[in-house]
Order: sequence, then C-alpha cells, then structure tokens
Amino acid sequence: MADNDRHVEWRFDMLSLARWCAAQGWPVLPLAPASTTPALDCASCQESSHTHVNCPCLAAGLWCHGLHAATTDPDRVEAWWSGNPHFGVGVACAPAGLVVLDVDAHTSPLPGRESLLPGIEIHDRVDLNGLEHGLHTLALLAALRGKADPADDEHTLMVRTPSGGLHIWYRADDRRQFRSSTGSGATRVLAWHVAVRADEGYVVAPGTTTSSGTYMPIGSVRVPRRLPEWLAVELTRTGHLDLPQQRSGPRLRVLPQRARQAVIAAGGGRGRAAQILESALREVIACAAVPEGMGFTDRLSRAAYTAGGLAAGGYATMSDLEGVLRGAADYARPGQERRSTQIIQSGIEAGARQPLHIEGHLA
Repeated sequence: MADNDRHVEWRFDMLSLARWCAAQGWPVLPLAPASTTPALDCASCQESSHTHVNCPCLAAGLWCHGLHAATTDPDRVEAWWSGNPHFGVGVACAPAGLVVLDVDAHTSPLPGRESLLPGIEIHDRVDLNGLEHGLHTLALLAALRGKADPADDEHTLMVRTPSGGLHIWYRADDRRQFRSSTGSGATRVLAWHVAVRADEGYVVAPGTTTSSGTYMPIGSVRVPRRLPEWLAVELTRTGHLDLPQQRSGPRLRVLPQRARQAVIAAGGGRGRAAQILESALREVIACAAVPEGMGFTDRLSRAAYTAGGLAAGGYATMSDLEGVLRGAADYARPGQERRSTQIIQSGIEAGARQPLHIEGHLA
C-alpha cells in the first residue's frame, strides 16, 4: 500500500458530501455527530417494538429509521444536512449497488487455521507467523487464489478508516445482490476480520469525521469499479450471494446441511470430506446468479470429479453424491438436465479412478 496510501485533497462540509454521494446514485442517511451510527429522531420510533414498516415518519421525510430512510432526493438531502451540519454521511450499500469490504487492522490472537478462510484448507506448510488482522487474511485469500491483493487495488475507491483499516468499495452488477457479514460470525465469513457491507448494510462516506478520526480516501480514484469476478465467486462460495427466490428445482440456499447429509459418518475425515464437497458444490451454485456463462460446464465437471474421488475413497455413496450434484446443477441451470447428466457422469467416472484419501479418515 506504500505507493497507493497517499491522501489526495478531499475536504467537504457534510452537506456538500451528502450532495456528492447522492449525485453518484448512492442513497444517503444521516449519522449522529462524531459517530458511525444512524442519527435518531422522534422518541416513538426508538421504542423496541417499533419498526420502519408503515411508519409515517418515512413518508414525512424524517430520518428516524436510518438505513430505511436513505435517499438520493436532493430536497431531502438539503433539508437534513443544512439543518444539521454536524451530521455525518452514511451510504446505503444495496440500493446503491455497492459491495464494500471492511477490512479490520486491529491485531488479535489468531483462531485456528480452519477459521481464517472458512471452507479453504490452509496447509501446515503455509507459514502464518506475523498474520494478525484482516489485511493479512485478505492478502492470504488472494495469494491462495493467485489473484492480486484487493488492498492494493488502485482502480477502485479505497478509504482508510480511523483505526487504520480499509474500506474497499466495489460495484456489484445488476444481476447479483450480496448479503452483509461481520467477518467473525458463525456463518457467511469471507475471511477472518474482513466484514462485507452489502444488503441491509451501510458504509461511512469518505470524508466523514467521527470522534476517532476521518474516513479518508487514498489514492486518486473516487468511484468504485466493478466487483472482480474472483471475489464474486468467493462471496458466493461463502454464502453471501442472495440467490434468486424463484427457480425451478430444489432450493439449495442452505447448501452446507444438504451436502453434509450426503457424506457418511466416516471417522475423523468426515468433516473435511464435507468441506471439500461443499466447496465444489458452491462453485456450481454460483452459476445461478446469471442465466449463462460463469464456466458452468467446467465447475460442474470439477464438482463431479471431486464427488467421484470421495465416493471411491469411501466417504459417501455414489447415489447420494449424484443426487446432490443433480440438485445443484438443476438449480443453477434449470431445464438442462440432459446436458448436466452427461457432465456429471463423465466427471464422476474420471474422479472414481483417483480415490481421495483424507487424513484422519477411518476406512
């Protein structure tokens, strides 16, 4: 980040900043002065039993419900910040079409290897000395995938947070919507200490100052570029993609449980076998985001090859694995059963000639 980590003059009063964000098509919401939390308004809307649904405050142009009140309306923006010049500016991610990686730079004790990049095996040969925070785990993910570190992306909006972390802004295409995550929860983790701001999330606008400091853009780029495809695939693999609600064939949004049910109780290797199968199946499921392309044939073939190896290694029955593969293929490409069947059969046959043997498995 040495060459890119330079501050370019970016000084706005908050009204001007809110206007600028709204002009980009990014709905904005007021943040409490010197804070990263939405500003509060009327007392009744703060009651725990009250929600934004049918609340008259929204129609009245009040900001009571934070994210749900976000707007690009210039008159409303003018009224909110001209009357409250110390409000910060937040940007609602999903309606703006944004996916923001919130990378934490706080150091803390490492969890187990399996928790650093959930779903990806980090071999014991990989030296983790010096790995302390999200900037490191994001770089590790990129390295394992053979990609450039997103923290070094000079072609998208990058914002240094007051704590020393990064907000890496990307633009999702119109066909996909991603879900938010905290970076440390039990589900939907892209990488340890890397949160995702997307659906039902907001991000602090660059130039906003809080009690901890200013969210300062770095480099010279001021607009987000399109989300790199490899990151879109990783977000899909980790459960961040909000898959279409209406598809023919079985619903596979809860893929891990479905996959685990296909793996027999085979000693210590069972969990690892399930992880391998899940990772392969998620690559196929990712193709549901678009009606064509995404390398569906190659992904399904690789998943079938993996399944064949697991079956030959004694981790699951062939019929169970074929059923899960067909379900994933039908979900991703409904109406293409004949094509999918041919790919699955060919891949399984090839994989069965190379049995997988996972350390810890009891035959």
